[in-house]
Amino acid sequence: MQVELPKSNWEYRLLARALEALESHPADSATQHNKSLLEASYAYCDALTRLHSRTFYMASALLPYAKRRAVRALYAFCRVTDDIVDGSQSEARAERLEAWQHTISLAHPPASEPVAVAWADTQARYRIPKGYVMQLIRGCAADLQPRRYETFADLAEYAYGVASTVGLMAMHIIGFTSDEAIPYAVKLGVALQVTNVLRDVGEDWRNGRLYLPQDELSAFGVREQDIAEGRVTPNWRAFMRYQIARNRQLYAESWAGIAMLNSEGRFAIAAAAELYRAILNDIEANDYDVFRRRARVSTLGKLRRLPIIWRKARRARRSKYA
Repeated sequence: MQVELPKSNWEYRLLARALEALESHPADSATQHNKSLLEASYAYCDALTRLHSRTFYMASALLPYAKRRAVRALYAFCRVTDDIVDGSQSEARAERLEAWQHTISLAHPPASEPVAVAWADTQARYRIPKGYVMQLIRGCAADLQPRRYETFADLAEYAYGVASTVGLMAMHIIGFTSDEAIPYAVKLGVALQVTNVLRDVGEDWRNGRLYLPQDELSAFGVREQDIAEGRVTPNWRAFMRYQIARNRQLYAESWAGIAMLNSEGRFAIAAAAELYRAILNDIEANDYDVFRRRARVSTLGKLRRLPIIWRKARRARRSKYA
């Protein structure tokens, strides 16, 4: 197996984690739940996805039926995991997460857990390495005791656990041509999570969390008190311009991985990446005020972008295999 080496130290460390998890054992065999229970469980995951993420729901609709419901089962698994960590009863969250980890590790989860049922079936059908599942749970567990991230490399480590692992699991559902796609999936996951971080600064602060790199806040003269007060100062604008520029560079560098996916899944992943990247435009349009308004892309804005994304995805395919 030959994988192109990344450019920076944090990328190298994350790639090592991804390759280690890749070697872990996948789920053994397809679940033996009856067809009606499986259909109901997948339908539940579909509804959960539609309720919580319009962008992901729209992007996943571009996949064939079987893979569409599989990636929505993946989303639902991640959603439930995240909701446990974000629960209001902090003293019980660790125990609930441990119980959930046990449930989703079962080859045949109980019928009372529709997300676990659909996710077990998806893991088995697409031979998703268990290592990625465990890495995601450990990544989400980091939020049980929120901490500061001293550098961007530290933030990237967190982003790998909660986002890159999702992309790596999705890649097994969609299909990919070779392990050379792995570094790009890792980088795209970091880009997506950093977009979340930049969009949700105000909301995260109100929940007792701050994910922004401490050394960079200091370098731009941004104080935590400024964030607490929601102050859009010249220093804050300069800091955000820097963050957004780097975030866009991560999206650009991850794009080559689109061409390494199976053809039927390229448009869906390209759409997810590009629609999320468009959130950065809305942050800029709102003068970097992420304290009072959550940046978003309207449904009409998403629909207008899809033809452009489709053409871009086709060009990526031709440039790779021409």
